Amino acid sequence: MKILFQGDSITDAGRDRNDPTNLGNGYPKYAAALIRARHPDVDFTFWDLGISGNRAENLRDRWQEDCIAYDPDLVSILIGVNDTWHRAAEGNWMPHDYFEECYRYCLEEIKTKTHAKILILEQFIVPTGALANGRADLDAKIQVTRKLAREYADAFIPLDGLIAQASIGVNPALWAADGVHPTAAGAQLIADYYADAVDKLFPLMK
Repeated sequence: MKILFQGDSITDAGRDRNDPTNLGNGYPKYAAALIRARHPDVDFTFWDLGISGNRAENLRDRWQEDCIAYDPDLVSILIGVNDTWHRAAEGNWMPHDYFEECYRYCLEEIKTKTHAKILILEQFIVPTGALANGRADLDAKIQVTRKLAREYADAFIPLDGLIAQASIGVNPALWAADGVHPTAAGAQLIADYYADAVDKLFPLMK
């Protein structure tokens, strides 16, 4: 069974770009370990092709080479925070319809050119005060992500809400000190949600 992790720096997490099976130090590494432990009789191949700094348009531009050509059984996508973050300083926000167009292209390509199941992870900001001036833009793009998940996803992880929930009673910086890039604890938290989603999809992928 072949599982492809796609996204930005949160997925990249310092991986070796010369080896797509190298899962870096983020949630893909922890998720793969959990999935293997839960399904010991399955021969898994995991690929991490997240690239730090990527936005939805970057994903679109490399989608044929970095997704379709791999012919995965499951594709997970975590993208979108840079579509807000990279424009936060000037407040010159990327149009929501352009974000949707780029994201939709990737999802449509999966549906029409592969047999893969789709797992969408919602972009998030950990409530540490980071990107405070971008929250409204991020929230609007999260709604686009949720809309696309309803149309295309076989499973969806609403990370922004789940991490907000996990931040009750603890210092939110436990999950991501800078509000964006997960700590080891944050990566493990995302991996737990990821492995649970794969468990639910597993009968569909066999």
